[in-house]
Amino acid sequence: MKDDKRLKRKVRNSYIVSTVSIALVLFLLGSVGYLMTAAMAVADTLQSSIQLCVELDNGLTESERAHIEKRLSDEELVSRIVFSTKDDKADDEEFRKMFESEYEEILGENPLLDSFEVTLTSQSEDKEIIDAFIRGIAAMKGVAHVGYPAVMAEKVHSTVGKIRLVLLLFGGSLLLISLILLNNTIRLAIFSKRYIINTMKLVGATKWFIMKPFLVSSLSQGIVSGLIAATLFLMTVYGLNESIPEIMSMADIEKVGLILGTMLVGGVLISGLFTVVSLNKFINMQSNKIYLY
Repeated sequence: MKDDKRLKRKVRNSYIVSTVSIALVLFLLGSVGYLMTAAMAVADTLQSSIQLCVELDNGLTESERAHIEKRLSDEELVSRIVFSTKDDKADDEEFRKMFESEYEEILGENPLLDSFEVTLTSQSEDKEIIDAFIRGIAAMKGVAHVGYPAVMAEKVHSTVGKIRLVLLLFGGSLLLISLILLNNTIRLAIFSKRYIINTMKLVGATKWFIMKPFLVSSLSQGIVSGLIAATLFLMTVYGLNESIPEIMSMADIEKVGLILGTMLVGGVLISGLFTVVSLNKFINMQSNKIYLY
């Protein structure tokens, strides 16, 4: 009687440890995925903050200016366009601080030009594409000059590219390590029941008959693990949102929902897949070899 209770307690403890281990790994992967999503969003925002200035010729009519604006807005590289008149520029306080006196007294007129401040998308990281884009704008009728901070943009894109590479390598390494840990955890749980599996084989049980209770248990374990991981993740996200609201704004609700769904589905798939692989190993193992494993 005591031996039966001890065996049941060991099985229950093994199930709990395995479930908690899977849940913690899923939580870790989801948290890292969330932070990577936020970091990628910051990188995209940084790349999309680059602007170029399209200065227009003096004396353009309203229709000519509207035509240039439409041409710019139709470009895939353009995310936002703001029109600035030369009078608006001249009234800017920062611009006025550059001169000790009113420059109109010296030049007699406003030397500035009307312009479009064009904000680019993250696709501007391709040098060939952006160079062709600038050449096309400069060749447009009514465009006097195109100003583009090429050196700064190159440094920004280079830095963002390195950040993305580091994040991908880190995320991939963590995923691989996590899968190895999960595989070992599930294999150890089944290893503790290898004698039961062997006994069922000796009395003539079919492969599916042996696997069925293990698969049902692993699927329920995957669901419970996914729910635990999702709950921990939601609590963490809520806490971060309360203390650092900027993080939540970087990774939108849809991506958070996707991570939660991946945790639930991933828990079931990982638990089921690794259970099948481990079961096949022990079911196909010869009875005289099971004591040597």
